[in-house]
Amino acid sequence: MKRFGCIVGLVLALVAAVALFVSGAGLGAATVEQDTPFIVPAGSSLSAVAKDLEEGGLIESADGFLMNARLFGSSDPIQAGEFQLTEGMSQGDILNMFQSGDVIRRFVTIPEGMPSVLVWERLMAEELMTGDLDVPPEGSILPDTYAFERGQERSALVEQMQAAMDLYLAEAWAERSDDIAVETLREALILASVVEKETGTPEERGTVAGLYSNRLEVGMMLQADPTIIYPITQGKPLGRRIRQSEIAAVNGYNTYTMVGLPSGPITNPGRESIAAVLNPEDHEYLFMVADGTGGHEFNATLDGHNAAVEKWFELRRERGEME
Repeated sequence: MKRFGCIVGLVLALVAAVALFVSGAGLGAATVEQDTPFIVPAGSSLSAVAKDLEEGGLIESADGFLMNARLFGSSDPIQAGEFQLTEGMSQGDILNMFQSGDVIRRFVTIPEGMPSVLVWERLMAEELMTGDLDVPPEGSILPDTYAFERGQERSALVEQMQAAMDLYLAEAWAERSDDIAVETLREALILASVVEKETGTPEERGTVAGLYSNRLEVGMMLQADPTIIYPITQGKPLGRRIRQSEIAAVNGYNTYTMVGLPSGPITNPGRESIAAVLNPEDHEYLFMVADGTGGHEFNATLDGHNAAVEKWFELRRERGEME
Protein backbone atom coordinates (compact mmCIF):
# COMPACT_ATOMS: atom_id res chain seq x y z
CA MET A 1 0.00 0.00 0.00
CA LYS A 2 2.89 2.30 0.88
CA ARG A 3 4.48 1.49 -2.44
CA PHE A 4 1.23 2.33 -4.26
CA GLY A 5 1.04 5.64 -2.43
CA CYS A 6 4.60 6.45 -3.47
CA ILE A 7 3.79 5.69 -7.09
CA VAL A 8 0.74 7.94 -6.99
CA GLY A 9 2.79 10.67 -5.40
CA LEU A 10 5.46 10.36 -8.08
CA VAL A 11 2.84 10.52 -10.84
CA LEU A 12 1.28 13.62 -9.33
CA ALA A 13 4.66 15.23 -8.91
CA LEU A 14 5.50 14.42 -12.55
CA VAL A 15 2.23 15.93 -13.75
CA ALA A 16 2.88 19.04 -11.69
CA ALA A 17 6.41 19.26 -13.04
CA VAL A 18 5.20 18.94 -16.62
CA ALA A 19 2.54 21.58 -16.04
CA LEU A 20 5.12 23.89 -14.51
CA PHE A 21 7.47 23.21 -17.43
CA VAL A 22 4.71 23.95 -19.95
CA SER A 23 3.60 27.16 -18.27
CA GLY A 24 7.09 28.41 -17.61
CA ALA A 25 10.23 28.90 -19.65
CA GLY A 26 10.47 25.24 -20.70
CA LEU A 27 7.79 25.47 -23.37
CA GLY A 28 7.66 29.21 -23.36
CA ALA A 29 4.66 31.29 -22.44
CA ALA A 30 2.14 33.44 -24.20
CA THR A 31 3.16 37.08 -24.08
CA VAL A 32 0.03 38.91 -25.24
CA GLU A 33 0.41 42.25 -23.50
CA GLN A 34 -2.52 43.99 -25.17
CA ASP A 35 -5.50 43.11 -27.33
CA THR A 36 -4.05 42.18 -30.71
CA PRO A 37 -5.70 41.02 -33.95
CA PHE A 38 -4.04 37.97 -35.51
CA ILE A 39 -4.76 36.46 -38.92
CA VAL A 40 -4.59 32.74 -39.65
CA PRO A 41 -4.43 32.49 -43.46
CA ALA A 42 -6.44 29.75 -45.17
CA GLY A 43 -4.49 26.50 -45.44
CA SER A 44 -1.97 27.45 -42.73
CA SER A 45 -0.29 24.70 -40.75
CA LEU A 46 -0.03 24.91 -36.97
CA SER A 47 3.76 25.14 -37.35
CA ALA A 48 3.48 28.18 -39.62
CA VAL A 49 1.01 29.84 -37.25
CA ALA A 50 3.26 29.16 -34.26
CA LYS A 51 6.19 30.76 -36.12
CA ASP A 52 4.05 33.84 -36.89
CA LEU A 53 3.00 34.08 -33.24
CA GLU A 54 6.63 33.97 -32.12
CA GLU A 55 7.73 36.54 -34.72
CA GLY A 56 4.89 38.78 -33.60
CA GLY A 57 6.05 38.60 -30.01
CA LEU A 58 2.82 36.89 -28.90
CA ILE A 59 4.50 33.74 -27.60
CA GLU A 60 8.05 33.11 -26.39
CA SER A 61 8.70 29.94 -28.36
CA ALA A 62 7.11 28.41 -31.47
CA ASP A 63 8.56 25.01 -30.53
CA GLY A 64 7.14 25.33 -27.03
CA PHE A 65 3.72 26.24 -28.43
CA LEU A 66 3.74 23.18 -30.69
CA MET A 67 4.80 20.91 -27.84
CA ASN A 68 2.06 22.37 -25.67
CA ALA A 69 -0.44 21.68 -28.46
CA ARG A 70 0.72 18.07 -28.80
CA LEU A 71 0.62 17.40 -25.07
CA PHE A 72 -2.54 19.22 -24.08
CA GLY A 73 -4.39 20.36 -27.19
CA SER A 74 -7.23 18.58 -28.94
CA SER A 75 -6.94 17.00 -32.38
CA ASP A 76 -9.26 19.59 -33.95
CA PRO A 77 -7.73 21.51 -36.86
CA ILE A 78 -7.14 25.23 -36.59
CA GLN A 79 -9.53 27.50 -38.49
CA ALA A 80 -8.66 30.31 -40.87
CA GLY A 81 -9.72 33.86 -40.12
CA GLU A 82 -8.94 36.91 -38.03
CA PHE A 83 -8.79 36.39 -34.27
CA GLN A 84 -8.66 38.87 -31.40
CA LEU A 85 -5.95 37.83 -28.95
CA THR A 86 -6.56 39.45 -25.58
CA GLU A 87 -4.19 40.48 -22.83
CA GLY A 88 -3.23 37.67 -20.49
CA MET A 89 -4.21 34.76 -22.76
CA SER A 90 -2.34 31.51 -22.23
CA GLN A 91 -0.98 29.32 -25.01
CA GLY A 92 -3.91 26.97 -24.42
CA ASP A 93 -6.37 29.85 -24.75
CA ILE A 94 -4.84 30.85 -28.06
CA LEU A 95 -4.93 27.30 -29.42
CA ASN A 96 -8.54 26.82 -28.30
CA MET A 97 -9.53 30.06 -30.04
CA PHE A 98 -7.89 28.97 -33.29
CA GLN A 99 -9.52 25.54 -33.13
CA SER A 100 -12.99 26.86 -32.25
CA GLY A 101 -13.02 29.33 -35.14
CA ASP A 102 -13.99 32.21 -32.84
CA VAL A 103 -13.04 34.79 -35.45
CA ILE A 104 -13.58 38.55 -35.41
CA ARG A 105 -16.83 39.33 -37.19
CA ARG A 106 -17.61 42.66 -38.74
CA PHE A 107 -21.00 43.82 -39.89
CA VAL A 108 -22.52 45.63 -42.84
CA THR A 109 -26.08 46.94 -42.73
CA ILE A 110 -28.35 47.18 -45.75
CA PRO A 111 -31.30 49.37 -44.73
CA GLU A 112 -34.79 48.84 -46.07
CA GLY A 113 -35.28 50.55 -49.39
CA MET A 114 -31.59 50.75 -50.35
CA PRO A 115 -31.35 50.25 -54.13
CA SER A 116 -28.85 47.77 -55.50
CA VAL A 117 -26.50 50.42 -56.87
CA LEU A 118 -26.04 51.76 -53.33
CA VAL A 119 -25.64 48.22 -51.96
CA TRP A 120 -22.86 47.78 -54.51
CA GLU A 121 -21.22 51.04 -53.45
CA ARG A 122 -21.40 50.08 -49.77
CA LEU A 123 -19.81 46.68 -50.32
CA MET A 124 -17.10 48.00 -52.62
CA ALA A 125 -16.22 50.55 -49.91
CA GLU A 126 -15.59 47.78 -47.36
CA GLU A 127 -11.79 47.66 -47.56
CA LEU A 128 -11.52 44.44 -45.57
CA MET A 129 -13.54 42.49 -48.15
CA THR A 130 -12.09 41.17 -51.40
CA GLY A 131 -13.10 40.58 -55.00
CA ASP A 132 -14.88 42.58 -57.65
CA LEU A 133 -18.65 42.75 -57.82
CA ASP A 134 -21.35 43.59 -60.34
CA VAL A 135 -24.37 45.57 -59.22
CA PRO A 136 -26.83 42.92 -57.93
CA PRO A 137 -30.23 42.62 -59.65
CA GLU A 138 -32.69 45.09 -58.16
CA GLY A 139 -34.89 43.55 -55.47
CA SER A 140 -32.66 40.51 -54.96
CA ILE A 141 -31.13 41.67 -51.65
CA LEU A 142 -32.93 41.27 -48.31
CA PRO A 143 -32.25 44.37 -46.19
CA ASP A 144 -30.65 43.31 -42.91
CA THR A 145 -27.37 43.38 -40.99
CA TYR A 146 -24.86 40.78 -42.17
CA ALA A 147 -21.62 39.55 -40.59
CA PHE A 148 -18.45 39.18 -42.62
CA GLU A 149 -14.82 38.31 -41.98
CA ARG A 150 -11.65 40.00 -43.14
CA GLY A 151 -10.80 38.78 -46.62
CA GLN A 152 -14.29 37.49 -47.40
CA GLU A 153 -15.36 37.70 -51.04
CA ARG A 154 -17.96 40.39 -51.69
CA SER A 155 -19.77 38.07 -54.09
CA ALA A 156 -20.12 35.45 -51.35
CA LEU A 157 -21.81 37.96 -49.06
CA VAL A 158 -24.18 39.03 -51.85
CA GLU A 159 -25.11 35.39 -52.39
CA GLN A 160 -25.94 35.18 -48.68
CA MET A 161 -28.12 38.29 -48.94
CA GLN A 162 -29.91 36.91 -51.99
CA ALA A 163 -30.47 33.54 -50.36
CA ALA A 164 -32.01 35.35 -47.38
CA MET A 165 -34.39 37.21 -49.75
CA ASP A 166 -35.38 34.01 -51.55
CA LEU A 167 -36.09 32.29 -48.24
CA TYR A 168 -38.15 35.16 -46.85
CA LEU A 169 -40.16 35.55 -50.06
CA ALA A 170 -41.03 31.86 -50.01
CA GLU A 171 -42.09 32.01 -46.36
CA ALA A 172 -44.13 35.19 -46.83
CA TRP A 173 -45.81 33.88 -49.99
CA ALA A 174 -46.95 30.81 -48.11
CA GLU A 175 -48.66 33.10 -45.57
CA ARG A 176 -50.31 35.43 -48.11
CA SER A 177 -53.98 36.39 -47.98
CA ASP A 178 -56.35 34.54 -50.30
CA ASP A 179 -57.52 37.55 -52.32
CA ILE A 180 -54.60 39.80 -53.26
CA ALA A 181 -53.90 41.93 -56.32
CA VAL A 182 -50.63 40.21 -57.29
CA GLU A 183 -50.48 36.79 -58.87
CA THR A 184 -46.83 35.84 -58.57
CA LEU A 185 -43.89 36.23 -56.23
CA ARG A 186 -42.24 38.48 -58.80
CA GLU A 187 -45.24 40.79 -58.86
CA ALA A 188 -45.31 40.84 -55.05
CA LEU A 189 -41.64 41.84 -54.98
CA ILE A 190 -42.19 44.63 -57.51
CA LEU A 191 -45.19 46.08 -55.69
CA ALA A 192 -43.40 45.80 -52.34
CA SER A 193 -40.53 47.85 -53.76
CA VAL A 194 -42.99 50.60 -54.73
CA VAL A 195 -44.58 50.53 -51.27
CA GLU A 196 -41.13 50.68 -49.67
CA LYS A 197 -40.17 53.81 -51.60
CA GLU A 198 -43.57 55.49 -51.34
CA THR A 199 -43.79 55.73 -47.56
CA GLY A 200 -41.19 56.16 -44.86
CA THR A 201 -43.80 55.65 -42.14
CA PRO A 202 -43.84 51.99 -41.04
CA GLU A 203 -47.45 52.04 -39.83
CA GLU A 204 -48.60 53.20 -43.28
CA ARG A 205 -47.20 50.27 -45.23
CA GLY A 206 -50.34 48.15 -44.99
CA THR A 207 -52.54 51.11 -45.97
CA VAL A 208 -50.37 52.05 -48.97
CA ALA A 209 -50.21 48.40 -50.05
CA GLY A 210 -54.01 48.26 -49.85
CA LEU A 211 -54.35 51.46 -51.89
CA TYR A 212 -52.10 50.23 -54.69
CA SER A 213 -53.83 46.86 -54.63
CA ASN A 214 -57.17 48.65 -55.07
CA ARG A 215 -55.77 50.58 -58.03
CA LEU A 216 -54.46 47.44 -59.68
CA GLU A 217 -57.79 45.70 -59.26
CA VAL A 218 -59.79 48.52 -60.92
CA GLY A 219 -57.24 49.20 -63.65
CA MET A 220 -56.04 52.60 -62.41
CA MET A 221 -52.48 53.82 -62.89
CA LEU A 222 -50.40 53.50 -59.73
CA GLN A 223 -48.92 56.99 -60.28
CA ALA A 224 -46.08 56.43 -57.82
CA ASP A 225 -43.41 59.15 -57.98
CA PRO A 226 -40.51 56.78 -57.18
CA THR A 227 -41.24 54.90 -60.44
CA ILE A 228 -40.52 58.12 -62.34
CA ILE A 229 -37.19 58.57 -60.56
CA TYR A 230 -35.86 55.00 -60.85
CA PRO A 231 -35.01 55.04 -64.59
CA ILE A 232 -33.21 58.36 -64.09
CA THR A 233 -31.04 57.54 -61.06
CA GLN A 234 -31.34 53.76 -60.59
CA GLY A 235 -32.86 54.46 -57.20
CA LYS A 236 -30.48 57.13 -55.93
CA PRO A 237 -32.05 60.37 -54.65
CA LEU A 238 -33.02 62.71 -57.48
CA GLY A 239 -31.92 65.79 -55.55
CA ARG A 240 -34.48 68.05 -57.15
CA ARG A 241 -38.16 68.20 -58.04
CA ILE A 242 -39.47 65.93 -60.79
CA ARG A 243 -39.85 67.67 -64.14
CA GLN A 244 -43.03 67.58 -66.22
CA SER A 245 -41.09 65.92 -69.04
CA GLU A 246 -40.09 63.13 -66.65
CA ILE A 247 -43.68 62.66 -65.50
CA ALA A 248 -44.67 62.23 -69.15
CA ALA A 249 -41.79 59.87 -70.00
CA VAL A 250 -42.81 56.50 -71.43
CA ASN A 251 -40.66 53.58 -70.25
CA GLY A 252 -40.98 50.32 -68.41
CA TYR A 253 -41.10 51.92 -64.96
CA ASN A 254 -43.07 55.18 -65.06
CA THR A 255 -46.48 54.37 -63.60
CA TYR A 256 -47.80 57.81 -64.63
CA THR A 257 -47.82 56.68 -68.28
CA MET A 258 -48.77 53.01 -67.91
CA VAL A 259 -51.34 50.85 -66.18
CA GLY A 260 -50.07 48.08 -63.95
CA LEU A 261 -46.77 47.34 -62.29
CA PRO A 262 -43.33 48.55 -63.34
CA SER A 263 -41.27 46.05 -65.32
CA GLY A 264 -39.10 45.32 -62.29
CA PRO A 265 -38.41 46.27 -58.67
CA ILE A 266 -37.27 49.83 -57.99
CA THR A 267 -35.40 49.03 -54.77
CA ASN A 268 -34.72 46.23 -52.29
CA PRO A 269 -37.84 46.09 -50.11
CA GLY A 270 -37.73 44.97 -46.49
CA ARG A 271 -39.72 42.25 -44.81
CA GLU A 272 -42.48 44.59 -43.64
CA SER A 273 -43.22 45.97 -47.10
CA ILE A 274 -43.32 42.48 -48.59
CA ALA A 275 -45.64 41.30 -45.83
CA ALA A 276 -47.84 44.38 -46.36
CA VAL A 277 -48.31 43.57 -50.05
CA LEU A 278 -49.12 39.94 -49.31
CA ASN A 279 -51.52 40.90 -46.52
CA PRO A 280 -52.72 44.41 -47.47
CA GLU A 281 -55.07 46.49 -45.36
CA ASP A 282 -58.67 46.11 -46.48
CA HIS A 283 -60.11 49.56 -47.29
CA GLU A 284 -61.54 51.59 -50.18
CA TYR A 285 -58.79 54.20 -50.54
CA LEU A 286 -57.64 55.04 -54.06
CA PHE A 287 -55.85 58.34 -53.42
CA MET A 288 -53.18 59.67 -51.10
CA VAL A 289 -51.24 62.88 -50.67
CA ALA A 290 -48.49 63.95 -48.28
CA ASP A 291 -49.84 65.43 -45.05
CA GLY A 292 -46.76 67.46 -44.14
CA THR A 293 -45.72 65.24 -41.23
CA GLY A 294 -43.94 62.52 -43.17
CA GLY A 295 -47.15 60.55 -43.65
CA HIS A 296 -50.10 60.72 -46.03
CA GLU A 297 -53.79 61.56 -46.06
CA PHE A 298 -55.85 58.84 -47.72
CA ASN A 299 -59.15 59.19 -49.55
CA ALA A 300 -61.59 56.95 -51.36
CA THR A 301 -62.99 59.71 -53.62
CA LEU A 302 -61.45 62.19 -56.02
CA ASP A 303 -63.25 65.09 -54.35
CA GLY A 304 -61.78 64.20 -50.98
CA HIS A 305 -58.37 63.81 -52.58
CA ASN A 306 -58.54 67.18 -54.31
CA ALA A 307 -59.40 68.86 -51.00
CA ALA A 308 -56.43 67.13 -49.36
CA VAL A 309 -54.15 68.23 -52.20
CA GLU A 310 -55.24 71.84 -51.73
CA LYS A 311 -54.43 71.61 -48.02
CA TRP A 312 -50.99 70.25 -48.91
CA PHE A 313 -50.37 73.04 -51.40
CA GLU A 314 -51.43 75.62 -48.85
CA LEU A 315 -49.01 74.14 -46.31
CA ARG A 316 -46.19 74.27 -48.85
CA ARG A 317 -47.02 77.90 -49.65
CA GLU A 318 -46.82 78.72 -45.95
CA ARG A 319 -43.40 77.07 -45.85
CA GLY A 320 -42.24 79.11 -48.82
CA GLU A 321 -41.88 76.03 -51.00
CA MET A 322 -44.46 77.32 -53.52
CA GLU A 323 -45.61 80.73 -54.70
